[in-house]
Amino acid sequence: MSYLKLNDAAEALNRVLDQARTERMSLTAALERLLEIEVEATEARKLAARERFACLPEPWTLADFDFAAQPGVDEKLIRDLATLRFLDDASNVLFVGPPGVGKTMLSVALGRTAVDAGHRVYFTTAAELAAKCHKAALEGRWKTCMRFFAGPKLLIIDELGYLPLPEDGASALFQVINQRYLKSSTILTTNVGIADWAGAFGDATVAAAMLDRLLHRAAVAGIDGPSYRLRGHQNQADAMRKGVNARVS
Repeated sequence: MSYLKLNDAAEALNRVLDQARTERMSLTAALERLLEIEVEATEARKLAARERFACLPEPWTLADFDFAAQPGVDEKLIRDLATLRFLDDASNVLFVGPPGVGKTMLSVALGRTAVDAGHRVYFTTAAELAAKCHKAALEGRWKTCMRFFAGPKLLIIDELGYLPLPEDGASALFQVINQRYLKSSTILTTNVGIADWAGAFGDATVAAAMLDRLLHRAAVAGIDGPSYRLRGHQNQADAMRKGVNARVS
């Protein structure tokens, strides 16, 4: 088994043989169990590798999202996206709304679902993507950088519009989206309404071309509701206030 590089099966061999003798398993059943162990270990390593590559900032899943507390989210749409059918037709997802309403959490949760399903996912912010592309251009690695961003089945670009992009940032973002167009899916979160993209990114032509490709096959989820972060701070403040009042009384 070691020669065949079935290392996990080889490590479990004595244990499985003991189990086979105790439970009077056939040699075929014992061999099947060894192969199951090897397959499970291989799948676990692949999952761990996908998780490392994805760079998801938090371990959020859809189970962590409180739809009842965020009525601005279309739960039916999110549940449909969680089936990952949008990856099959290389469709995109745009989460649009003010800060704190759950855009990043939902995008990460969908990314986590895709990782678990065996897809290559990569998470970045718009500012990080622009910086990496700029550095690659200076170092003569532009094509390599574009191949990297073209590779994942799902690319998540977070916080578009939160920070001003450098002069060539909008152009780099367009080229990433353009090369993924009709081939792979992109999830993008932004606090900038679609109608305001031209002004926000300083180049109406690039903004229009970017939107044309993003929206051709896309689900747009506009979220307008209470901030998760502010609600958390408010709950914490309320709890502290109650504690102080209890001690005073």
